[in-house]
Amino acid sequence: MTAEEMTPRHPSLPGWVFPPRGGFIAEDLDHIADLPPHTQLIDGSLVFVRSQGSFHTLMVDLLVAALRQAAPEDFRVRREMSIILGPSQRPEPDLIVVKAKAVRDDNETFYQAQDVVLAVEVVTPASKDRDRHRKPQLYAEAAIQHFWRIEKNADKPVVYAYELDPATNSYALTGIHHESLKLSVPFDLAIDLTEIDRL
Repeated sequence: MTAEEMTPRHPSLPGWVFPPRGGFIAEDLDHIADLPPHTQLIDGSLVFVRSQGSFHTLMVDLLVAALRQAAPEDFRVRREMSIILGPSQRPEPDLIVVKAKAVRDDNETFYQAQDVVLAVEVVTPASKDRDRHRKPQLYAEAAIQHFWRIEKNADKPVVYAYELDPATNSYALTGIHHESLKLSVPFDLAIDLTEIDRL
């Protein structure tokens, strides 16, 4: 059953409140009318995102600017774009790095997993379980090579950097970064995490 075939079961509720048998599919997110912004699809269920706090917004701003400055020509940085990982999986990381050849026009609403080289999640209290457990599992199963999870500790960012272990198809922790983030993968970069205090 597709989004177009759903009918409301109560006149005051939109049809998408009631999932179809078997759950939603990734393509449904582009066709459901009046769906809240940044709705994600995880395990066939719609996941709604709450308004983000200042730390989350500033951290994403800092990372987007730094990654765009460091990224080679064959990569692009995108914020709040969903990734189709499978028929029932379409999460929306806080930011991603994609291969430049995957960027076709400014009407895109998603990227395919094979075009994503880095997925980043900035953890909030409402997203903690998903960002620590389910979403990294899905990214690893889809063979996204790099994953960062950013958490707030005493009002300071902590970046947990992971790389895919091809033997296990799961992420291995490669470092925990507090005041600065210096990495050589997916490309050389150095980010002063204390810059968030000046934004």
